[in-house]
Parts: sequence; C-alpha cells; structure tokens
Amino acid sequence: MRHGVPAGGAMDAFALQAANRLVGNPPDAAAIEITAGGAIFDALAPLIVAIAGADLAPRLDDYLAPLWVSFVMRPGARLVFAGRRRDWGARAYLALAGGVDVPAVLGSRSTDLAAGFGGLAGRALRAGDVISASRVAAPDRVAGHVWREDMRPAYRSWPALRVLPGPHVDHFTPESIAALYSAPWRVGQQSNRIGYRLDGPKLVQAHSATLPSLGVVMGALQVPTDGRPILLMADAQTTGGYPIAGVVIRADLPLAAQLLPGDQLRFSLVGEDEAVAAWRRYHDWLAHGLVQVDADDADLALGWAGALD
Repeated sequence: MRHGVPAGGAMDAFALQAANRLVGNPPDAAAIEITAGGAIFDALAPLIVAIAGADLAPRLDDYLAPLWVSFVMRPGARLVFAGRRRDWGARAYLALAGGVDVPAVLGSRSTDLAAGFGGLAGRALRAGDVISASRVAAPDRVAGHVWREDMRPAYRSWPALRVLPGPHVDHFTPESIAALYSAPWRVGQQSNRIGYRLDGPKLVQAHSATLPSLGVVMGALQVPTDGRPILLMADAQTTGGYPIAGVVIRADLPLAAQLLPGDQLRFSLVGEDEAVAAWRRYHDWLAHGLVQVDADDADLALGWAGALD
C-alpha cells in the first residue's frame, strides 16, 4: 500500500488461511479464489486439496466434494463448482498442498487485476491454464484433516456487520447515522472486489466540507456525494477523499466477503473493546480450528469417494 498499490489478496482471509492449513501450507500460501461458481479443474497428477468458504456446490466427479476437509484428487478427477447451494456465500478457496506456484510481486502472490500484475500473468484464470503446486506434500500427513465448525466465522445470510465509528461521523446528520445502523442494506449491482455500493437510505452530510485525501482500508464505509455508502473491500484504492462514516471490524470482514449483489446485510455499532475481543476470538479459531485425524480416518480420505479408484 505504501507504493499506492491495493493490498489485494483474499476477500475472505479466514477461509484462505483455513484451507491452507488443512493441506499443510503456511497460512499465506497462494490459493485459488472462486467467485460465485462456474470453475472446473481437472487433476493432471495426484493432489491434496481443501475447499473452505462458501458452498458453491463442488462436485468431485460424481460425488459432492467435502468442505473444510482435506482430500485427495486422483489423476483424471474433475472438480466442478456449480454455484451457490445455500442462501449465503460468494467465494470458495481451493488450496493445493504445496501452494500455488506463482512468483511473488511486491511481497505477494495475489493478482492485481486492475494493474495486470501478480498471480498468473496478472489476470484471472481462464480455460486451459495449468496450475502447479510449489512443492509436493506427503498425502498421509494432511489428507483427511477437518476444520471445526464451531471455530469458523458465523457465515449466514443477512449478516450483521459490526462497525466502529468512522473519523467523519460528525459530517453526517444524526438521522443519517441512526439510519446506517437501523436500516437494512442491499449489495448493489455495481459491486466488485474494490467495493460494494450499498442500496438503502441516503446518508446526508450535515455540512459540506472539502476533505484532504487520507489512507483507507478494507472495511471502511465511504460516503460519496450521492449519499450511497461504499463498503471498501480487498482491492480498494489506498487513499480517498470521501467522508468515512464507519469501519467494519476486521473479524467481520469474512462475512462481508461472502456477499453477492442482491444480498442483504445490516450494520451494528460497537466499541473498541468488543472489536478487540472479536479479533482475539478470530485468531483463536485460526490457532485451534484444525483437527488432526487419526491414521484410519486419513486412509478413508486417501481413498475418498470409491469411484476415484
């Protein structure tokens, strides 16, 4: 960000880290973010993989693939993400044991689609791309691991995102700030990894003022002159001049990441103590969510879905 480049990376950082840990990778290893579905992957060699995040109806050949579990794909197996199967979910993360083999740019292996660098040739994946792992992992060490359901964010439809007051609360009328936390909001059609334009009540500024540009972060609720808030996301610019009414706490950003245009959400105002406590729980989940299975369970995962043999 100090170079003016968006932070980028996974929209749902929790799901990325969990998927990586399930297959024995460092939490920041490169993986594949799949939005809304429609992706198809064919295994050219034995692979240990895990899928975390949204349920995009993944099928491994003729079977539903497990979520939040590491499993083996045999050569010739096909993994298909058909699309959202529940009433929530936007993004799934496919981790390969060994991590996706792409070079680091500015300290990251993520893709900056707007600038056209990073990741695989600076672009989204397309048909015919071959994706390789950086190294080969031992199947008996990571296949069959599970991520505990009670140690994941509270993914759901219509989430209530907790918000800290922004630096420009006093720029808005009291009625507008009250509406921010009482009204339902809908993710607008003009939304992407840069930010979500939110449909709902217009937030009115109490007085017009010219603001100097300031640094912005993922989770900031910027309000342009039209009064429609923009929830900044992973590919947001590094600076902005619109007033910021609030900032979604970091522990709730995975919930925001799982929204698609048309989905609804609410905001709730919290204090710093609650935000810090939520962040500590988030890290506790990452530290203790992985369940190490015994050898018999690992054998089941290695032979997962009998048709693979």
